[in-house]
Amino acid sequence: FFLPPAAAPPPPAASIASSIDYRYFVAGGTCAAISHGITTPIDVVKTRMQSNPEKYKSLLPATATIIREEGASSLVKGLGPTLVGYGIEGAFKFGIYEVTKPMAVLAFQNMNAKLKRSGTGGMLPFLCASILAGAVASLILVPMESTRIRMVTDPEFEGVGLLKGLGKLVDEAGVIQTLTVGITAMLAKQIPYTFGKQVSFDVVAKFLYRILNAPQAASQTLAESLSKSMSPEFVKWSVSVLSAMFASVMACLLSQPGDVILTETYKGKGGDDGDNSKGSSDTQSAKAGFREISSSIYARRSEKGMAYGVSGFFTGLQARFVHVGMIITSQLVIYDLVKQLLGLPATGAH
Repeated sequence: FFLPPAAAPPPPAASIASSIDYRYFVAGGTCAAISHGITTPIDVVKTRMQSNPEKYKSLLPATATIIREEGASSLVKGLGPTLVGYGIEGAFKFGIYEVTKPMAVLAFQNMNAKLKRSGTGGMLPFLCASILAGAVASLILVPMESTRIRMVTDPEFEGVGLLKGLGKLVDEAGVIQTLTVGITAMLAKQIPYTFGKQVSFDVVAKFLYRILNAPQAASQTLAESLSKSMSPEFVKWSVSVLSAMFASVMACLLSQPGDVILTETYKGKGGDDGDNSKGSSDTQSAKAGFREISSSIYARRSEKGMAYGVSGFFTGLQARFVHVGMIITSQLVIYDLVKQLLGLPATGAH
């Protein structure tokens, strides 16, 4: 008998492509667009507090001031860029993270095998996957976030839609600068944010499922005991909510300094000290780099009612805790629900 020749192994590109599950991208885009869209009013207030802390000092008074002076409709400024930008960003962030994570784990396993060490690298594969996902998300978000912040802080962008706002930015600074301006600030926000959100959600969910599946008295697991009084779906939903709440706190704290720098980078002429005088219409980042903007935040004058020193990087933290808490908790729960509807397992359950 003659055996047929062994098939040649697929090229690396084909192997990687076959491992990509597009359901992660669909679930990520859906949950990001919904969660960021419904929290747009809080994002508007938070951005105003960061761009003009003299006028907007705390969450509720700032909200009342905006409604009184500009009307309730002003709380949904930037909704278009938010839905489009974060929908695309979420698809790539979640998709790239989920696809890259097993590859990174395998790479660390192979490296440890060559070094004759055991283990999968601990948190390092998750860190590498989150850095890559956060970097790609930053490139997508730069023009959208720049447009959104100008729509919220710059009177010249009043009533401007997404496409017209992008056009104005291109007219001011050119295509390349519009697509890349403030990329360092965006990376400073997105990479810690992605790490805090994705990795915390993964780790806490796995930890909770490990507790649920650990043997208890009478050789029953906690999950089996709970199943007598509640449905398995409710248990999965509870794990998702608890893990998402913890992830929201971690992501908010880790990315808050980058978020303040980002707002300072993109805000318009009317956003600084209430000065609406005409001048160069270039964004702040065209005049100062990442280091200069960080130094200006650190050196803010306390006599003007502005936070200074390290505390300056946590301006608007109260509003952002509410904003990010709502975004991430709803986003990750929706993500898990959509994943399961598409036939994927819940996070941490496999």
